[in-house]
Amino acid sequence: MGEKKKKNRKMTIRSLHAGFGNEEVLHRIKLDIRTHQVTALVGPSACGKSTLLRCMNRMHETVPGAWQTGRIELDGHPIDSEDASADALRRKVGMVFQRPNPFPHLSVSENILSGLRMAGSLEKGEAADIVKTTLQQVALWEEVKDRLDVSGSQLSLGQQQRLCIGRALAMRPEVLLMDEPCSALDPVSTARIEELIEEWKESVTIVIVTHSMQQAARISDRAAFLLMGELIETSKTSKLFYSPQDPRTEDYITGRFG
Repeated sequence: MGEKKKKNRKMTIRSLHAGFGNEEVLHRIKLDIRTHQVTALVGPSACGKSTLLRCMNRMHETVPGAWQTGRIELDGHPIDSEDASADALRRKVGMVFQRPNPFPHLSVSENILSGLRMAGSLEKGEAADIVKTTLQQVALWEEVKDRLDVSGSQLSLGQQQRLCIGRALAMRPEVLLMDEPCSALDPVSTARIEELIEEWKESVTIVIVTHSMQQAARISDRAAFLLMGELIETSKTSKLFYSPQDPRTEDYITGRFG
């Protein structure tokens, strides 16, 4: 049973402390990310959710003055070992940001292919198939198939965000990190992305930061509640929402603060 549980862990985080300069933002984080599940990181603003997310693909270390200690593993291997490349890690652990950020100087097609081109992993003759398959995966193909050569920045915000998700998925990541991916979108675009997340998790493990408790309840399999840099509680989402073990979790869920 223990071995089966271990195999179900895509990422493990142990004794993680992180911060900036003299400020410690994350304190002693211990968390397992389950394979092919959606894990939601929830909690009030400035509780450390985005910092935790960025530690998971080594983007945190790119910020001047940032530091971290502890251990993060992907499939049992430390992500920061001497022979581990940050660029190689980010091809396995992709990131989607809060606001859509398509490359404005690139077409819709080239936005999808940009990561593959930079990685040197685009085979001759496969570009068109990758563009079509990826745009279908993010439910954009029918909307943009006649506009593949226009700038990605000419799409609507909802389309831009799906394009950015497609750009990440084209790399065939094993884990997809999503930092408030719907916060800038209208309800229709948000609903579309939430529907797609259910499909994407069949092929990729997803970790999402969200301020919306309703969204976390709709889309996640597991949820982790953070408060002032500490991981207070983590469990199946339904259990966390309906029978939290810590009174601070219950206070947040019921709207007494945050």
